[in-house]
Amino acid sequence: MKYHETFIRVRYGETDQMAVVYHGNYAAYLEEARTKWLRDMGISYKKMEESGIALPVTSISLQFKKSALYDDILRIKTISKKTPSVRLEFDYEIFNQENVLLATASTELVFINSERNRPTKAPEYFLKALENYTNK
Repeated sequence: MKYHETFIRVRYGETDQMAVVYHGNYAAYLEEARTKWLRDMGISYKKMEESGIALPVTSISLQFKKSALYDDILRIKTISKKTPSVRLEFDYEIFNQENVLLATASTELVFINSERNRPTKAPEYFLKALENYTNK
């Protein structure tokens, strides 16, 4: 299984009056983790878009177990479920600094040819970068 870990410190503005992370911020945490995973693979979202490939999220699912709190250091484990074709699927596990599982999540993204605005297969450079990353 291919995975990547990202660490994020919860900022005050991401919490409510009880110092609990507002649920809407979790989507941004997943985005940050996914972007860092791709960057560590050597892939830039920006360059991918400039080359005519978009990667919109088509599905997101979150299951909350415990609350993330102000100043927690979150460890987000991003797991690539399978080799992508047209779809790119991830599972996530979010832990705090005490290694308590706070949430699980999944997302599905689709490779889109920006010019035609139609789904397309994962670019060859993406598949190669994924293969190289997982064989480290």
